Amino acid sequence: MANDTRTRMLEATALLLRQRGYHGTSLNDILSASSAPRGSLYFHFPGGKDQLVIEVTRHSVADVTQRLDAALAAEKDPAVAVHHIYQSVARMLEDNQFTLGCPIAPVVLDSPADVPELAELCRSAFEQWIGLLRAAFVRAGVPERRAHALALLVESSLEGLMVIARATHDRAPVLAVADEVAALIEGALPAKISPSRRIDAAV
Repeated sequence: MANDTRTRMLEATALLLRQRGYHGTSLNDILSASSAPRGSLYFHFPGGKDQLVIEVTRHSVADVTQRLDAALAAEKDPAVAVHHIYQSVARMLEDNQFTLGCPIAPVVLDSPADVPELAELCRSAFEQWIGLLRAAFVRAGVPERRAHALALLVESSLEGLMVIARATHDRAPVLAVADEVAALIEGALPAKISPSRRIDAAV
């Protein structure tokens, strides 16, 4: 039962953070959403809200990192891999009815400078994700400097597109940009033996 309560609190906090951000998520909100008794908060999380949010954010970052790493490793052609990533994001948005986007963006936008560990966790998350993209491009033969710029482009466009899709309740912008970004990455790759590749836009 204790573990169930702790798990419910973590899951409720993860959802609330994605919907409302750090400052918009109160302890009362977490307790209400998780149906947890008030005394259980400090029993499971002696550091209170900050400890709970940090743990949830660390798990969310690890989950996104694992998924991104797996997606990039699954395809030798990074243009195809990136296109699949955009498709996955479009499906995720549609599945949650455009109510949830990046798990750490709302926290970043709240500027949690008063919680240094949380701020550092968010900073390092983007560093990891951009680094994984850059490494995939470099492995495929893209020069380091161009690879870094392309990685920044992919990550920043995904973050912005999630906001646009949520505002418009439409996944079409994500898929439209997916085609353009994939073509750009394709053009940055060195010539290959099989130059005829087609990015399938169907989800």
